[in-house]
Amino acid sequence: MNKTKLTLKDVAEQLGVSTATISNAFNRPDQLSKAKREEILAQCKKIGYSGPNKAAQILRKGTSNIVALVLADSISYMVSDPVASTFIKGVSSALQENGKHLLLYAGDSDSILDVVDFVDGFICYGQPRNSNLVAELAVSPKPVVTVDFDIEDKPSINIDNEEAAYRVASHALNEGDNVAIFGLRLIDSPSTCRIYDSPLIDVDSSIAHRRLDGYLRAAEEKNITVSNERIWHLPESDRHFARQAAKEVLTSSPRPNVVLCMSDIIALELLHLALDMNIKVPEELKITGFDGIGEAERARPRLTTVCQSSSGKGVEATKALLNQVTTKSTLPFELQVGETV
Repeated sequence: MNKTKLTLKDVAEQLGVSTATISNAFNRPDQLSKAKREEILAQCKKIGYSGPNKAAQILRKGTSNIVALVLADSISYMVSDPVASTFIKGVSSALQENGKHLLLYAGDSDSILDVVDFVDGFICYGQPRNSNLVAELAVSPKPVVTVDFDIEDKPSINIDNEEAAYRVASHALNEGDNVAIFGLRLIDSPSTCRIYDSPLIDVDSSIAHRRLDGYLRAAEEKNITVSNERIWHLPESDRHFARQAAKEVLTSSPRPNVVLCMSDIIALELLHLALDMNIKVPEELKITGFDGIGEAERARPRLTTVCQSSSGKGVEATKALLNQVTTKSTLPFELQVGETV
């Protein structure tokens, strides 16, 4: 069987028409009668020709109607995370409404250069695990919008993570409390551990560090000191890592009576383990989360958390990209008071 890809010229010769006629049938249907176009398309299908080379068209026209969504981590991890998956749905729906297509791109990939010529722009959700991608996005010739982190001189969509963390912690804390914090990607470690004296990573750009700042500011106002041995690093917002931290904190002595968690997934795993150990929530242990996922509302007792619209973030990021917005935007959040405080 002949595997050689047919060119526009090959097809025109086989069908006995001009290359312009073939091109019009695929790209400019108004230039042909309906009957003629249907005849040409049927003949093309019969000989296995699906149209002019799309990559060449994109390079020639400079537009593809494709937007790349660069995720913070691997695609398999991000689509399984309820916050990230809701954000992706928001982006997808906004793109579809505007006749655009979505390309998911993993944040642990080697480079965006593989796709930069074939997309109209980038939405970057969270700081990519591979920091080289940030450097490439900073100088990308295509429009870039970041979400939940910033690149200098690029538009972004965020909430005030420090203020949100401060608000939920202030609601939970009382003077004299024994406090622990479950953080996300605070240090360079693949394992759940206390941060002790390890150097903090990505301090300037990380939303985790903004949340940590908010927690510590609220604690300081209540005359509470939270030492580094009471701050846990979790490499991912994942139930496995959360359960490891939860087992350690709930069996520590003295056991904290307040745990501030940087995601609802982490907080819910802690809540479930505490209840399994017959620890009364909130009488003996107060727990806060962050994100406002549906599971937090359905939990019993209901989780006290920060609610942010992940789908709304996706829509706003898409609008910013398509409308070529150049400013940074801060979206609202809401303190969702539940029954764990």
